[in-house]
Amino acid sequence: MQINRIDETLAVSPQIAPADIAGIAADGFRSIVCNRPDGEGSDQPTSDEIAAAAATEGLAFRYLPIVSGMVSDADAETFGAMLRELPGPVLAYCRTGTRSATLWSLSEAGRRPLPDILKRTKAAGYDMNGVARRILNGGRTPTDTGDVRHDVVIVGGGAAGIAVAASLRARKPDLDVAIIDPAEIHYYQPGWTMVGGGIFKPEQTVRTMGSLIPQGVKWIKAAVAAFEPANDAVILDGCRVVKYGRLIVCPGLKLDWDGVEGLTATLGRNGVTSNYRYDLAPYTWQLVQRMRSGRAIFTQPPMPIKCAGAPQKALYLSADHWKRTGVLDAVQIDFMNAGGVLFGVKDYVPALMEYVNAYHANLKFFHRLIAVDGPSRTATFEVTAPDTPKETVTVSFEMLHVCPPQTAPDFIRVSPLADAVGWVDVDQHTLRHKAFTNIWSLGDVMSAPNAKTAAAARKQAPTVAENVLADIAGHGPVAQYDGYGSCPLTVERGRIVLAEFGYGGALKPSFPAWLLDGTKPSRLAWLLKERILPPVYWKGMLRGREWLAKPEAVAVRPQNAEIGKP
Repeated sequence: MQINRIDETLAVSPQIAPADIAGIAADGFRSIVCNRPDGEGSDQPTSDEIAAAAATEGLAFRYLPIVSGMVSDADAETFGAMLRELPGPVLAYCRTGTRSATLWSLSEAGRRPLPDILKRTKAAGYDMNGVARRILNGGRTPTDTGDVRHDVVIVGGGAAGIAVAASLRARKPDLDVAIIDPAEIHYYQPGWTMVGGGIFKPEQTVRTMGSLIPQGVKWIKAAVAAFEPANDAVILDGCRVVKYGRLIVCPGLKLDWDGVEGLTATLGRNGVTSNYRYDLAPYTWQLVQRMRSGRAIFTQPPMPIKCAGAPQKALYLSADHWKRTGVLDAVQIDFMNAGGVLFGVKDYVPALMEYVNAYHANLKFFHRLIAVDGPSRTATFEVTAPDTPKETVTVSFEMLHVCPPQTAPDFIRVSPLADAVGWVDVDQHTLRHKAFTNIWSLGDVMSAPNAKTAAAARKQAPTVAENVLADIAGHGPVAQYDGYGSCPLTVERGRIVLAEFGYGGALKPSFPAWLLDGTKPSRLAWLLKERILPPVYWKGMLRGREWLAKPEAVAVRPQNAEIGKP
């Protein structure tokens, strides 16, 4: 007998037998609900037999038979009422448990967010994406077949989404494209490191979304709740349905601030800050300016994260300020990294280590931040170094710069588009979904093993645009992405180590070494970061001008024999 727990009040299971009841009672269950009609299988115990065995063990029993594939709205309401009335926890069963899980999902509509319902049922072994639209509709069966349809629908209006929309329209101005995003504001996130270092003003990193949506592209200002790839449909909050010919998924990733105990309660005060948020980057600079002595801690969580160099960029710019103001020797700098290396591409490590040593920073690897106590100014780390017992250490601080844990957004992780760990499952070269041939993904949310940076999205957007238009024309992929990413490591004010690399850590410099050697700190690279890249972003990338980003042609067309839309 397999019992699959949904939450603390309910578990579901396949068919049970009278002989199982004693064990169910011993496991702490106080009620049983049968959702399988009598006589559905020749070897199936009747509900009366189960009821009698339950009574012997002192368990309550209810019979709510559901014909397979025919869970009605009224059934879901009745099931929800039963759960509220019966002593818990409750075990519900049918032939496989799916009908019971469906009943619970629909009965919880309006009480729980859709991603939470899908996450819990998925963890129990049941995929409820097929009833996501009903859940969003308050547990009731929708009557619509689609509110609107576009040739290309883009989920996400960040750097990747607007760039790929602009690239598509630059190639085919009459293409019917829509972007789905609820945000009013668009941020130039690479600039927040500079805000935290006192170089940029926060307002330099902000534009209204409406000013950036490419001309002719429809903006659907709503949040996505679920996907129905078999029906070529995106389901919005409120159960509106957007149909598509091709879908491009690029909503970015989720900064999991709640993944560190106590962090959200103290962000922006008690010396706790992060350049990963627009409203906190100015606080970073305030703390740096005020600090004259004590310990400053900079953290980095497990990979993957957005802009893997950002945690140490904050360290370098802070330390540079303390050096320039003559207080560096009074400041203890700790870089607490959950990983085991300073930077993932070894060619850049020597130059970075020179600055680590010059700033007297302590590198502590395999240290993952798990809790923060703001009022007491202490941070707790889980230490998992190889070949040593796991331990936790708590240290005090005057300043704590946190890079939060990061995951795919909830509505992606529980969707049919996700791989085993939650990212949109794409071919790393064509950026086409591995299972659904009319879906592509780019930016931070997709599964390719590249650095999650705006520079990567700048290269990915033309690749996706070329391949989507080739597909519309009836051809196979024509462009491929080589894993390019860039991380301008601001090692001091006025100098940058410009890391540019592709898949496997291969160096991908944009300039000849005589002009700019990215493995060494450079004033030219600083000029690029401070003066050139912001206009390239606002006036180039987001407008379909692909400077230094032309897509690479597919040399040997990928074999798509195993790719098929269900």
